Formats: sequence, structure tokens, C-alpha cells
Amino acid sequence: MHIHSTVLSGHKVLDDIGYLVKGRSKVLFVSDRNIIQIAGVQTLLAHVKGHAHDVLVIDDVPPEPSDADVRGITEKLPLTGVEFVIGVGGGSVLDVAKLLSALAHPESPTLDDLLAGTKVTQRVKALMVPTTAGTGSEATPNAILAIPARETKQGIISPALLPDYVALAPELTTTMPHRIAASTGVDALCHLIECFTASIANPVSDNYAMIGMKKLFETIETSVEQPDNLEAKLNMLWASYYGGACIAHAGTHLVHAMSYPLGGKYHIPHGVANAILLAPVFEWVRPLAVPKLARAYELVPGVDLALDDDAKSRALVQYFSDLVRRLKLPASLQELGIGRKHLPDLVKAALDVQRLIRNVPGQVSGDDIEQIYLKLFH
Repeated sequence: MHIHSTVLSGHKVLDDIGYLVKGRSKVLFVSDRNIIQIAGVQTLLAHVKGHAHDVLVIDDVPPEPSDADVRGITEKLPLTGVEFVIGVGGGSVLDVAKLLSALAHPESPTLDDLLAGTKVTQRVKALMVPTTAGTGSEATPNAILAIPARETKQGIISPALLPDYVALAPELTTTMPHRIAASTGVDALCHLIECFTASIANPVSDNYAMIGMKKLFETIETSVEQPDNLEAKLNMLWASYYGGACIAHAGTHLVHAMSYPLGGKYHIPHGVANAILLAPVFEWVRPLAVPKLARAYELVPGVDLALDDDAKSRALVQYFSDLVRRLKLPASLQELGIGRKHLPDLVKAALDVQRLIRNVPGQVSGDDIEQIYLKLFH
């Protein structure tokens, strides 16, 4: 898969974005209630309104959006004539914005068609501006929606969803609350390490993963603890972007398969679900991917490079566990109100995500998944 997006990055990169929409008759600006209030986003919106003739604003994309949410948007704001879509926000906003850029195309299939498997082949022009450093949605061909009727999530996936332009503006990520910065950062780490160890990993995805992990290991804790550190924030945006690029060329596997039902049925934020699962899943995956995990460990600053590969792989799993604790993220499902009685449903739902289960670097059974979930009850 080729990523054709033009990436604009750095502090104040948004000051000169008007030329992208200059003279366009109808632009759709997609965000959410929290992000739209950020001063930098208000400035960007004013800038867009100063250059385009007509700007439609959607500022209420919910966290973990559903198929019904997208239908509601298209019923409230007909997309006829929209020439350019700008998404500004976290992964949920960007996924919805990418989907709307496809649905706005005059020859687009309906949302129901897309959910039934019809491929996106065309969209209108699009710019994605992430305000969290985690999902990497701006670099993935995926739009993930919750499907409440089936208590899960579904991905609409097509290279055509990749945007024309991406802007990585660190000043837009400084207002993230500690927990959002931490959990979205761990989400980026999951993308990188899962794609790196996936059965479909390849030299292109490996290269992106290595670059992304080096940036992430060096800056994730600084970027969370020092929210105004623009250099750390920009490095995390790039780590997140590389995580998305990894997904575009390989794919995640067991952490994401097991986190989908936690989000789809129990509405646990995606990054938090991934953080809880990261170390337990990789404890199970470790024997299947020792050389890869050893290479990843070598990218962590200040580690003992004299260890053999087996010891390095074990040390990486321990690093994951310690990192989640240092970032003050939940480490058990009890903390989130989920009990053992929910296990059969969780196991079945995780196994149903065959698109990701196929990427696990070895055979995984329902019993294996149950044993990993059991570790999340302390």
C-alpha cells in the first residue's frame, strides 16, 4: 500500500493552511465538543472560513462513534457539494472525517453498503489534523465504528480513505488531560509493537515500526509529564503517525482483537483497554516473537544491550508492565467494573475479530484468550 499523503509538521504549521481550501465552495470541518474549544482550533477554523466560501461545522462527534452517529450526521447535514473535508481531533473524529470524505463523493456507496463490505474507491479531498498522539488514524486506511447492535466494532478499510494532507501540530496536543495523553500514547505503542510482531510484518512495516518505537520510547513519559514540551509532543505525533503507517502496511493483532469487545460492549476507552492488555498479551506472544521483541527492547533508552535475545524479550514485557504503571493507567478489569462472569462473552467476541486474529504470530485458541483475560483480574 502506498501512502500518498503530504505531511506538514511542526509548531505553527497551521498558520499557513489557507491555501489548501482557498476558493473552495463548500468545506466540511469535523471535530468534537472539547477539541473545538481549543484556541488553536478556533484560529484554524477562522482561517478556513476566511478562505472558503461556505464552511459546514460538525463539532459533536462522540467518543467511540457508532454507525448510528454517522447516519445522524449525514441526515442533519447533507454532504451534497462538499469538496473538502478537514478532520481535527482524536481517532474517533478522524475516522468519522475520513468516512465523511468518502460519503461526500457523489458516486459513493451508502454507509450500509460500506458496512456490508462494499469498498470505498473515491472520496473528496481531505486534511487530517490529529490532536492526540495515539491512534495514527491520519495514516491508516481504516475507519472504525462501534456497532451497538452486535456489541462490537467494525472497520471500514480502504487505501482510498488515506487523506491528501496531514498536519502534525504539537501545540494542539498540549491540552490533552494526563490520562488521555497516556492512554493514546500506549495505543500508538500497541500499533507499533503489534505490527512489528504480526504474521504479516514485512520490511516496510518493520522500518516504520523501528523508527516509531525509537521516538516513542524516548519521549512518551516526557510528553505526558510535560504537556507544554512541544518537541516531545511533536515526536509523539510522529511516533503515532508511524504507528498508523505500520497498520497501513501490516496490521495489529491480539491486543486489538481483545480490546475491541471491551470498547464495543463495555465502552472502555480504546487506549485504556489496550494499556490493560499490553503486557499480559505480550507475555503470551513472547515465545513466538523472541528476536523481534529483543530488537524492540534495544530501542529503549539506557537498557542492557549485553543480554541475550531471550532475556531482552522478557525485559521488554516487564518494561511494558512498568510503563503502564508509571503512566498511572488502570491495570485490571475490576477497576473498570468488569467481572469474571463477562469472560465467555469477551472470549467469543475477541475470537470473532478474525481480521486481526489471523495476524497473531502463532495459533491462538479460545482457552489462550481466556487465560490472558484472567490475568486482568487482580
